[in-house]
Amino acid sequence: MTRTIELDDDLAERMESHLEDDETLEEFIAELVAIYEQEGRFLQEGP
Repeated sequence: MTRTIELDDDLAERMESHLEDDETLEEFIAELVAIYEQEGRFLQEGP
């Protein structure tokens, strides 16, 4: 299933400025989600 997410032009431009060579916004967002999930699990596993 495919979903459509609308981004504010300013946010899209900010995100595009962080893309690496040939990276798509979809790949960038997937990477952000992966980082968030790792950090969230890390914080939940704390003392």
